[in-house]
Amino acid sequence: MNHGAGYRKLGRASDHRRAMLRNLVRSLLIHERIVTTVPRAKEARRLAEKMITLAKQDSLHARRQARRFLNDESLVKHLFDNLGPRYRDRNGGYTRIVRIGVRRGDSAETAVLELVE
Repeated sequence: MNHGAGYRKLGRASDHRRAMLRNLVRSLLIHERIVTTVPRAKEARRLAEKMITLAKQDSLHARRQARRFLNDESLVKHLFDNLGPRYRDRNGGYTRIVRIGVRRGDSAETAVLELVE
């Protein structure tokens, strides 16, 4: 049974996993499209959607929460000035995962994680 398993551990220590997912989310918000493995994409999607939901609130507290996670003031500004208003009328589902096949080196299933228009 899989009770209580709220997230994927991705074979990493907790601090490494947190840093890796934070970097994936930052790259997604900057480039609006990244290629990664499917489990990483699914975990990064959870965090990216939370960041965009914060941007829709556009309060000082939401900005501080986003700043704490993203560690980049210019990215927070981009998130709240561009991405928040873009998804103002959308209730979730800001990202899309498209599977693109296996990676040649280790046959890991890869996917494109992108923001929807």
